[in-house]
Amino acid sequence: MSATGTLPPDERRLGGGAPIQDTRGDKIALACIYTALGLFCVAILYPIVYVLSASVSDTRKVSAGEVWLWPVGFTLDAYKAIFDYDSIVSSFGNSVYYAVLGAAVATVLTLLAAYPLSRKGLPGKGLIMAAFVFTMMFSGGLIPTYLVVDQLGLLNTRWAMILPTALAVWNVIITRTYFMVTIPEELVEAGKVDGCSDLGFFWRIVLPLSKPIIAVNLLFYAVGQWNSFFNALIYLTNEHLFPLQVVLRQILIQSKVDPSQMPDTSKLAQLKELQQQLKYSLIVIGMIPPLLVYPFVQKHFVKGAMVGSLKG
Repeated sequence: MSATGTLPPDERRLGGGAPIQDTRGDKIALACIYTALGLFCVAILYPIVYVLSASVSDTRKVSAGEVWLWPVGFTLDAYKAIFDYDSIVSSFGNSVYYAVLGAAVATVLTLLAAYPLSRKGLPGKGLIMAAFVFTMMFSGGLIPTYLVVDQLGLLNTRWAMILPTALAVWNVIITRTYFMVTIPEELVEAGKVDGCSDLGFFWRIVLPLSKPIIAVNLLFYAVGQWNSFFNALIYLTNEHLFPLQVVLRQILIQSKVDPSQMPDTSKLAQLKELQQQLKYSLIVIGMIPPLLVYPFVQKHFVKGAMVGSLKG
C-alpha cells in the first residue's frame, strides 16, 4: 500500500508532495454535511424503530404514550392475533403472488419494449417513443380504464392487479438508455456477421449483459405491486383476492375488524383490545419483504439505476 493510502481523511497528497490540509471552511462544510445526513437518517430510522417497538409493547403502554424508542412491556400478542384473522394471512399470500408475478410480467414487457427503441434502425422510433411519453402526461381517466378492464373480463380476477399497471413508461426510458449505453451498434453488427438473429442476439447477448437493469426493474415493479391497494379497491370485490395493503388500510383508516373473520368469538374482545397494537404489527409485516429483498439486489440496483439514468 502506498504512503498516501494511510493518511487521515484531512491529509491528502498532491503528486506525492506534502500533505494538503483541509481548510477551516472545508471542515465546516464537512461537519454540516455529516450533520444533515445524520438528521436525515434519524428521520428515516426513528419511525421504523418506533413502529417495531410499539408492535411488541404492551397495548396500555402504547396508548399512554410511554413508548418512545424501546419496547415497554414486551409481548407478542398482536402477532399471535394476526394468525387468527383469516384475511391477513390470505392477503399476505396474495400480495406475494401479485408482487412476484407482476414484477416478472412487467419486467419482460419493459425489456421487450425498451430494446427495440434503443436501436437506431427501428422505423418510426421517434413516433413510438412520443406515444409512450404522451401516456405519461395524459391518460384516459379512471372510468374509461375501468370500462376497459370490465370489457376484457378482468374484473374481480388476479389479472386485474397485474395487467392494467404492467408497464411503466419511466422504466422503459431508463431501460432503453441502459441498452443504448451498454449495447453498442458494433456489437449488434458483429452478431449479425456471425449469423445471429435479432431474437437470438437479444437472448444470448443482451440479457446476460443486462442483469443490473433487470434487477432495477424487478425491484421497482415488485415494490410498486407490494404497496398497491388502489387497483384492488377499484377492480376487486372478492375479499379472498385482496392484497395485504387493503386489509392494512381497513384497519389503519377505517379501524374496522370484521367479526366474521374470527372463527373463535372469545378472541374477538381480545383482538379489539389489541387493535391499536395490531396496526403497528401489520405495518412491520408489510415492511419485511422489501427489506429482505433489497440487500440481494443492491449491487445490481445501484449500477443499473446509475447507467440507466444517463442521457442517451
